[in-house]
Amino acid sequence: MIGKLKGVVDSYGEDHVILDVHGVGYQVHCPSRILQGLPRTGEAAVLFIETIVREDMIRLYGFGVEAEREWFRILMTVQGVGAKVALGILGILKASEVANAIALGDKATISRAPGVGKRVAERILSELKDKAPGLASIDQETITVSQSVADKVAARPVAEAVSALTNLGYGQPQASAAVARAMQSAGEQATTEMLIRLGLKELAG
Repeated sequence: MIGKLKGVVDSYGEDHVILDVHGVGYQVHCPSRILQGLPRTGEAAVLFIETIVREDMIRLYGFGVEAEREWFRILMTVQGVGAKVALGILGILKASEVANAIALGDKATISRAPGVGKRVAERILSELKDKAPGLASIDQETITVSQSVADKVAARPVAEAVSALTNLGYGQPQASAAVARAMQSAGEQATTEMLIRLGLKELAG
């Protein structure tokens, strides 16, 4: 199996690059974000490769860092998510952003990817929410608040404060992070009003 290719960019297609490695041209399909970040024709490039073998084809998928390749594999474990959808998600989000969005239950961000409808986004969040926190770059308190609100098990003040902040136009991830920080300063006995006030202060700061 090919795990990594280092060569010279020969040419570009709509969704792939031809990488010349010692005279052999490898056609590597990449997320759009990765393709746009590759060097010009004739310059050196390195791609981490996932090889998928089917009865009728062998196809190479390339990524800029190993974490992206790992998320490509993880995303494809979800029912209804194939290579095309996984590439679409990684075409708009970095590996850490995928992990953060899933950990926070941020359906809107996942749904921005081409080919990802509401149902597929919900399935991704549901099936991968236990894997994402360990790979996310956000603090555990924010993840806990977000997931408890999504699962409808959050304490009433927490749920109401997150709801109030999202109603004011803040994204669900921002609102969860602000309320998580507000809870740290206000304590477990904080009221809804206190969490909203402190949350707004966090968002303004």
